[in-house]
Amino acid sequence: MIDRNRLKDICLEAGQIAMRQWPGAGHAVESWHKGDESPVCAADLEVDAFLKVELGRLLPAAGWLSEETADDPARLQRDLIWVVDPIDGTRDYLRGRTGWAVSVGLISAGRPLIGLLVAPARDEVWTATAGTGARLNGVDISASTRRVFPGARVPADSLAPEDADLTLVEKPNSIALRIAMVADNRADLVATLRWGSEWDVAAATLIAREAGARVTDAFGNALAYNKPDPRAFGLLVTAPAIHAAAVERLADRARALS
Repeated sequence: MIDRNRLKDICLEAGQIAMRQWPGAGHAVESWHKGDESPVCAADLEVDAFLKVELGRLLPAAGWLSEETADDPARLQRDLIWVVDPIDGTRDYLRGRTGWAVSVGLISAGRPLIGLLVAPARDEVWTATAGTGARLNGVDISASTRRVFPGARVPADSLAPEDADLTLVEKPNSIALRIAMVADNRADLVATLRWGSEWDVAAATLIAREAGARVTDAFGNALAYNKPDPRAFGLLVTAPAIHAAAVERLADRARALS
């Protein structure tokens, strides 16, 4: 059995490592762009290195997949694997905004087993273990139960004309935190129509599912983890009753873009 208290302490310390360089607290952090033009900073790498060591000590049998570590195909031979985004929402982090989180998921046989999101700038710690529900700061949470698609709350900057019947709500840069908003009934729908990586969503999708949300790819298919190519096209996290309507709404766009 994994020491859950130690796991939480490790993730909390990772959050504090990030906070000690967060521009929103008046600190300076070195940053640059990767080859795909996505931003990365010194705090990303420091948190990543800390988690790799400490999570490795906690569960030596587990493999490793992280946004900021070169992928090692040896992970495919492991039944257990840590899937980590050391700072999800780096753009908000660098702008001094609060919409970022440390994301840590433990995958077992291709499915999320444990998920933690630590958002220290928001004083939020999200946790879930498969089959036991989801919690925010230790309190049980329940996902949106919206039954009608028009008017659904979406964390986004803007809406396409064909989605004008939806309702905009706050959008943190972290996709993990946007997913968590559905888990905590702050939003009804999160959808992406692009290729995304397992480390972006491994922890948050478990939290949403354990809170009662429906979680699939953009076509309504189940997500899988620790794949040779750790990507999937699109993500759909919704109140259960509006999931079919969301798949139908996005179908043509998803086919065109995939």
